[in-house]
This record gives sequence, structure tokens and C-alpha cells, in this order.
Amino acid sequence: MPKAKHTAVIFDLGGVLIDWNPRYLYRKRFGGDEAAMEHFLTHVCTPEWNIRQDAGRTFAEASELLCRSHPQLRAHIEAWLPGFDDMMAGEIQGSVDILAELRARGTPIYALTNWSAETFPCALERFEFLGWFADIVVSGKLQLIKPDPAIYRHLLTTHGLQAEQSIFIDDAPHNVAGAAAVGIHALQFTSPDALRQQLVELGMLG
Repeated sequence: MPKAKHTAVIFDLGGVLIDWNPRYLYRKRFGGDEAAMEHFLTHVCTPEWNIRQDAGRTFAEASELLCRSHPQLRAHIEAWLPGFDDMMAGEIQGSVDILAELRARGTPIYALTNWSAETFPCALERFEFLGWFADIVVSGKLQLIKPDPAIYRHLLTTHGLQAEQSIFIDDAPHNVAGAAAVGIHALQFTSPDALRQQLVELGMLG
């Protein structure tokens, strides 16, 4: 095993450690009508709409904005916030196993997530492993989102981490590129097995 050149590992949450997808909620709300659900999630409550909440906009403001233009869908739009827990199917077990191994080895572990400040407490209450991190940077609290270089630098500066000695793991290519742009060793998550192999090659796991 090579000697590790990196000292800290930074995890994204949704899509890496937590299986989050609004379809888990809306498939039930649309009674299994996949076409109607997909139209809703690509034309009404879109990823672009949701990322604004990750950047700090309130759901009250966001919902009212959509309800003015889609009044017939008000019930579905307003279901996003109270139904958020149903969007999380559970933890991604293989990834959490990796997190546990890093923790057991004494590796400093952090999280950096694009997540609304209003819905993040739901995840904190549900997932015990979120208490393992030295810190979790939540975009909605900072009103900064990945891949803005400032959010990566915030985490590095706050904890005295060196970019070149840190590893960042995210499933979104643009967020991986954002971390790499500030000098962090960035890995795109595709599966727990692939991540484990990458971390072994970097000397972070045995």
C-alpha cells in the first residue's frame, strides 16, 4: 500500500452517502404516472429551482413563486418541504462503511453539501453517521453553493486544511471540477466499490 499523501477526506452527502431523489416522494403523489411526475420535476420543481433553496432562498418564497405560475399544482409544489424525508430512501451502505473505516483510522472527515438550511435538520435527525464529521458545511447556511470556489475555500480555511492534502468526493462532475480548481484532489463518485479502490490506491484505506 502506498504511503498516503493526503490527510483529510471531504464528502458530499446526497448521492454519495444518502440516497436522495425527489422521485421517491413524487412517484407516490402522482400515483405512479411517470410521465406526469417527470414533467413536474423537469418543468415545475426543477433542479434549477431547488438549487436556489440550497443557496439560501426559503421554501416559502420558492413555493409561492411557482404557485403563481402553476396554481393547479399548488398541492404538489407545497408538498416538497413537508415531504422531504420521503425523498431520502436511506443511506448508501457501502459508502457509509468506507466513512466508518476512515473514521476508525483516525482520518479527519468533513462534509460539504449543497442542501437547504430548512431541510438539513431532517437528515441530521435521521442519519447517525452525520455526527461523525468534524464539520458539515451546508450551502444553505452560508448562502454559497458548489461549485463556487468560495465554499471549498471556506472549509479549508476554517479548519486549516491544505488543498493539496485534502480529498473531495462528489457525484456531480461540475462539483468535482470546482474542487479541483482550488487544488483539492477531487474524485467523482460512481459507486462504493469504485470509491474504495480509489482510496486504496491513494493509501487512505487498506
